[in-house]
Amino acid sequence: MCFDLDSEPPVPRISGAAVSHDDLVLEAEDGNRFAAFRAVPDGEVSTGVVILPDVRGLYRFYEELALRFAERGHAAIAFDYFGRTAGIDKRPDDWDYMPLVQQLTHEQVQADVGACVRDLQDLGCSAIFTVGFCYGGSGSWAAAAWSHDLAGAVGFYGRPSRMIELVPRLAAPILALQGGADQAISHEDNLEFEQALRTMGKDYELIEFEGAPHSFFDRKQEEFQEASDDAWRRTLAFIEANS
Repeated sequence: MCFDLDSEPPVPRISGAAVSHDDLVLEAEDGNRFAAFRAVPDGEVSTGVVILPDVRGLYRFYEELALRFAERGHAAIAFDYFGRTAGIDKRPDDWDYMPLVQQLTHEQVQADVGACVRDLQDLGCSAIFTVGFCYGGSGSWAAAAWSHDLAGAVGFYGRPSRMIELVPRLAAPILALQGGADQAISHEDNLEFEQALRTMGKDYELIEFEGAPHSFFDRKQEEFQEASDDAWRRTLAFIEANS
């Protein structure tokens, strides 16, 4: 599990920020209909963020994160992976997601990312980024190798092995925010990823937060607040630099 069910993003709310939000059903080019949550700042927007959740799909944690992006002037959509297999309805907290995760393919996830990108473009966003976590971290990097015309891709504790074969196809800068004490992703995994990126001449930055575990970006893990704060600052700076 990538965070407790009552966790929230470790990002302060901006009191009084003018933001609207909606539950959506989007449709991918392959006909898949899937649930999403969109948060938009008032006024014109030029940057958009597609949020790729962890293995459990669309949860309140990611809806709250979309709101935090919107409070800072970026339109954001968090989406669910399981429209093809579990439909668009809300699910209980204890549902059995792993069999459905194992059925997912890069092509399916990226088809859904593409629908989110088009929705943000329709809002007027000209610079679009992906930001993903765990399963969605590697999915976010992989999105930069698809035909989404992204401005950049951020992955929090993504597994490099899930997308390292796509490194030659990367067409946008990537930011990798990894836990230095991740139980599932070793320092050697990150070194292999970094070597592949460097060898192919890709625009990237990979940060390992010393002592931080998998899912350190979690308000419940207060001892890793410093790493979370730094990761959030780096994410916003990456978006600003590449917009």
